[in-house]
Amino acid sequence: MADNKTKPTQLSVAAYIAALTTETQRADAKALIKLMESATGEKPKMWGPSIIGFGSHHYKYESGREGDMPVIALSPRKTATVLYGVTGFAEAKTLLAKLGKHSTGKGCLYIKKLADVDQHILETLIVKSLAAKRANIQDQ
Repeated sequence: MADNKTKPTQLSVAAYIAALTTETQRADAKALIKLMESATGEKPKMWGPSIIGFGSHHYKYESGREGDMPVIALSPRKTATVLYGVTGFAEAKTLLAKLGKHSTGKGCLYIKKLADVDQHILETLIVKSLAAKRANIQDQ
């Protein structure tokens, strides 16, 4: 079975943020890091070359595949900032309808600019997702 490519690294979060191409990306990333750090109580850590993760949790699928991943994470990309792990709970669909300009993919939330979304709704998504994940992790 293939090894998981996304693993914690010793890369600097600050250096990664500083290297982002636009001031908007840098400012949005810093604001999201502050929000996620506050919500999780965890310091940000680079996972692979481009994902900023908070916390860690071990997963194991029925297929036997297992590994570690951040509890929540973000990745500022060229076209949008990707937020991982913030939509997997019962009320997410209702909150996403109130969020503002965004798109979603398989377990991901894409935001072009933080100014495009309601930051209180985004914070609620993060907090409620964390609560659901932590409850699920404890049940395992």
